[in-house]
Amino acid sequence: QVEIAESGGGLVQPGESLRLSCAASGRIFSIYTMAWYRRAPGKQRELVASTTDGGDTIYLDSVKGRFTISRDYPEKQVYLQMNSLKPEDTAVYICNVGRYRGDMGYWGKGTLVTVSS
Repeated sequence: QVEIAESGGGLVQPGESLRLSCAASGRIFSIYTMAWYRRAPGKQRELVASTTDGGDTIYLDSVKGRFTISRDYPEKQVYLQMNSLKPEDTAVYICNVGRYRGDMGYWGKGTLVTVSS
């Protein structure tokens, strides 16, 4: 079985930073894409950032310049450095691992990020 485990969420004030981590473990033999999605209260799930084996990255427009996604290939981990956090960033952040192009294979349980004064 495959397990996707996220960590690093918490409560922060606007302007502060958090670093999210995601690790894939178990019977997973290849990873093409690792990505972070988020779901805010009353909103649809949206892609925040993704990265592929080739190093291609995609960012949600509203987080460009503030968030950085990076990947540790030997450890099958992905990180999301979130700087200058805003209240509108408040959401459950969910890690997704794709086995090949276009695959949405595995999802984590999510880690809650709350940005509030």
